[in-house]
Amino acid sequence: MPPERRGAQPRTSTFSIVASDPQNGACGVAIQSKFLAIGALSAWAEPGVGAIATQALINVRYGAEGLALLRAGRAPEEVVARLTLADHGRADRQLGVVDVNGRSASYTGERCAAWAGGRAMPGCAVQGNLLVSDATTVALWDTFAATADRPLGERLLAALAAGQAAGGDRRGQQSAALKVVQPAAGYGHGGVVVDLRVDDHPTPIAELARLHELHRRYFGSTPAEKWLPVRGALAAEVRECLDRLGQRTGNLADDLMAWAAIENLEERVDGADCVDPVVLDHLRRMVGVAHLAR
Repeated sequence: MPPERRGAQPRTSTFSIVASDPQNGACGVAIQSKFLAIGALSAWAEPGVGAIATQALINVRYGAEGLALLRAGRAPEEVVARLTLADHGRADRQLGVVDVNGRSASYTGERCAAWAGGRAMPGCAVQGNLLVSDATTVALWDTFAATADRPLGERLLAALAAGQAAGGDRRGQQSAALKVVQPAAGYGHGGVVVDLRVDDHPTPIAELARLHELHRRYFGSTPAEKWLPVRGALAAEVRECLDRLGQRTGNLADDLMAWAAIENLEERVDGADCVDPVVLDHLRRMVGVAHLAR
């Protein structure tokens, strides 16, 4: 890596967590900063490989080059060593790395603005700079450890919120991001479970949580045993709702899918013998909205 001129770019006061779940192969990163669109530069993850957060005086190349090293089988500690050794600006860098097997590493250069630091444990690395205190990284760490029964994205989001509640970025809030990847998972089985960014907002973590809830509604899944049989009164209600919303071919399955495609809920529909409760709730709400609009 060529040397970079110190001070040529703004320093990002940031805190982040990178983590993986070796049980299902999920990897992810969550990050918040008093910096515009931090997720565009700092949050990196690849299905089946790992996740990286690059921050402080950001070296964007740490993202792609770090993932390439992980992909080649290098351990996170070696990835950190290789990236920083080749970088004349390493004293101003901060970096968190985790691989798909749960190995992790965190690096803080000696010129990162106080409070700055991080730590790594199996499955997780946390780091931050220009923080109120180390309470932020402790909260990230403790919250992640205490939420092992939840999906990775929820754990990362909870950790981020706890870090902010513990003091967070000394300069305040502006942007946040959450990215989780997993082989053959997510929309169309493309490997991206969730990839959300809040680029400029007074409370970006709260806004990120709102977006995550929408993402869960549109792209999540409900266990098959919790779907409701579409028979009797429920079948009549679904038919009436679809009629009111303009889906009137008479084929319930086709009409339900046509409406679901408009609402981006098609991955939660599988014929019309049973209905996902999330789909039913959305259908009822849309009928209510259409009624109020008259």
